[in-house]
Amino acid sequence: MRVQPLDDSAEFREGTDRLRALVYPTAQDSHDPNWHRSLWSWLESHPLAAEHMHRWVLATEADEVVGHLAATPQWYRVNGQRVIAHTPADYQALPQYGFQAILLMRKFFRTIENCVSIDMVPSVIAVETRLGAEEAGEMQYMAKLLNVSRLPAPPLPARVKKLLNLEERQVLTTQPGTDPQGFHENVIPLPVRPRAPIPKPVQGLMNGGLRLADKALSSAFGGRLKVEVLDGFDESFDEMFEKVASEVPVVPEKNAEFLRWRYGPGSPQHPVTILGVKGREGLLGYAVLGVTIKGFVDRLRDGYVLDLVTLPGRHDVARALLPEVVRHFRRSGVPLFRYRFLESPTSPRRSDLLKMGFFSRKGRRNRLLVKFADPVAHKAARDIDNWSYSIGDGEATFWVRLS
Repeated sequence: MRVQPLDDSAEFREGTDRLRALVYPTAQDSHDPNWHRSLWSWLESHPLAAEHMHRWVLATEADEVVGHLAATPQWYRVNGQRVIAHTPADYQALPQYGFQAILLMRKFFRTIENCVSIDMVPSVIAVETRLGAEEAGEMQYMAKLLNVSRLPAPPLPARVKKLLNLEERQVLTTQPGTDPQGFHENVIPLPVRPRAPIPKPVQGLMNGGLRLADKALSSAFGGRLKVEVLDGFDESFDEMFEKVASEVPVVPEKNAEFLRWRYGPGSPQHPVTILGVKGREGLLGYAVLGVTIKGFVDRLRDGYVLDLVTLPGRHDVARALLPEVVRHFRRSGVPLFRYRFLESPTSPRRSDLLKMGFFSRKGRRNRLLVKFADPVAHKAARDIDNWSYSIGDGEATFWVRLS
């Protein structure tokens, strides 16, 4: 068993494609190698990629690819200093090689200097912390229901579930006696939860009630600030980022160049909708919104708030953006949308989200892990209160495919 760089040889490239199909047998894009190659072409277009991006495979003596890991680079501002940190990306291995897959993570931490990782899989977090990363804290996970068709069925006795045909459909398959190792949390196909058996006429009444409630809540939130749809990321995003970085100790570098790379043509998250609030002093805040392609099993689409950031302390701007976010996803026809973020001076307040009808999801929360070579930078980064971060800022959503 050996770890080696993923080169351009057809054998290892095709082996990586086969590995993905075996690890994620029912994931929507696991059997679409062309899409994954386009995703990696996009990652390789990052300004830091040519010099700083790495990809490794775990191979057997017979050259069978049984594991994969990449190190994707990104600029951060830490205490005002520009720093490169890597994220472990697309970590996967065949279940029977889960123990040997630790070799990939060991290679990652021996190669890179600084690490920022967003994970939720306990086995992966355990490996990362064993190899020197420290857990800074947990991200908020909020969601908002727009259509009661997504309401889960309440807890019921097994016999009643069977009578109502509410059994969960398990769509993730693994080999008997094994567990998935290092699966990416945004690719794992979860069991399809049974939906509440609400008659269609009643659903219509309940959905009408949700719309009326949102209208009433929105009228109390916006204030006098005007929210507009922006065409793209111009120099005003550079100016806003520098203002944020001057007050927030730790933040991913989200200038206009990065945002155009992150969400522009070629990105798996293109197209997105950009909402913005402007004032006399320039851009005051913005939100980046996306809608997924239809699900593999339930054929539904979900909404994602990929980013929502304001100038530090401008909670009035966040309150103006939130109603427009809800209106956008209603127009998009999604039954539910999700928002993962670190609460900070640049984010909406959790209390405002709850007042706007969001609910908190306690399961499947992402955790932020860090490791910086410089002790001062590491001390700053491991304090969750020093961060401004949204789920779209890094690798955790690179594999979410939008329509």
